Amino acid sequence: MTRSDRTSSGASLDLDYEPSVPVMAHRVDVEAREREIPIHVHRSGQLVMALRGAVSCDVPGAMWMVPPQAGVWIPGGTPHSNHSTANAVIFYLFVAPNAAPLPASCCTLRISPMLGEMIQYLAGQPPSYEAGGPTDRLARVLLDQLCAMPTEEIFLPMPEDARLRKVSRAMMRDPSDRRTQKDWAGKLGMSERTLNRLCTALTGLSFGRWRRQLHMLVALRELSGGATVQQVAYDLGYESPSAFITMFKKAFGKPPATYINDRLLAAGEGRSLAEPAPALSPT
Repeated sequence: MTRSDRTSSGASLDLDYEPSVPVMAHRVDVEAREREIPIHVHRSGQLVMALRGAVSCDVPGAMWMVPPQAGVWIPGGTPHSNHSTANAVIFYLFVAPNAAPLPASCCTLRISPMLGEMIQYLAGQPPSYEAGGPTDRLARVLLDQLCAMPTEEIFLPMPEDARLRKVSRAMMRDPSDRRTQKDWAGKLGMSERTLNRLCTALTGLSFGRWRRQLHMLVALRELSGGATVQQVAYDLGYESPSAFITMFKKAFGKPPATYINDRLLAAGEGRSLAEPAPALSPT
């Protein structure tokens, strides 16, 4: 397997690769089109890190987002699929079973600048290296650092119920779809109350809160991929950029430009994300 792929299809990434060393890294440069890797399983655990752009990872019951300066940890044996934005630069870190005491369930891990550089360096090394040699010693330190990274909860519960999955797929395809809860309940042949109760039972969120959280993860993906605040607000069906900024700040604690720029600066990226004039000063 090549150590660095430049592709728009995903065909060159060996999905069945299992490392013969404690940890190895692989870089993928996504070209002009978005890229999707279908559902697959590794025996090894996998960290998905976006140096540029964004990746969403679908696992049973949830969709996890990989914003800048973070990675999604997927334990070995977990079925998952990945969706990358156009022009993304993605690093996949494969960790052999029992190589490190990493979480037993999916989570988002903050990636420090030092750890990010170590992952990038490892991706440029041969996939096999001598035990006790320089690369092996670096890999051991990398795993120690990875285990020490704080976790974040940047995910959306995804219902397994066939009726609600129909709704979730439609909303993912078209986040600007403004059909109301009443509209969806009628389409599914149930009352609004039943729809809300079902959604709460399966996701822990009311239908309205689940939809808002979906919008925020889509927004995070698009902003990380280079879209402007105005573009994202329009694509999500908000009446104005200001309304979108208010909702984003409630979800993430900062206006979108501040949130994304802070993460890009922490990752060593110099790109600036412009917001409309009324929201340039964080409050």
